Amino acid sequence: MISRAGKESAHDEWLTVADVIAEVRVPRSTFYRWRQLGIGPRSVKLPNGDVRIRRSWLDDWLRNLAEEAA
Repeated sequence: MISRAGKESAHDEWLTVADVIAEVRVPRSTFYRWRQLGIGPRSVKLPNGDVRIRRSWLDDWLRNLAEEAA
């Protein structure tokens, strides 16, 4: 997880798009649309074209959505 200082811990795993869409239960196309619009979780495109999302980035994004909905 990311500490208050903004550093990622050694246990902050990299998730695949498949991991993320399974967890948030949306189609792959929705994830990529969110990414294109800049409203999805922070992600990194690797040199081979694969996309990865840190666990802490996904958790933060979900937490922010919940706070906005409250």
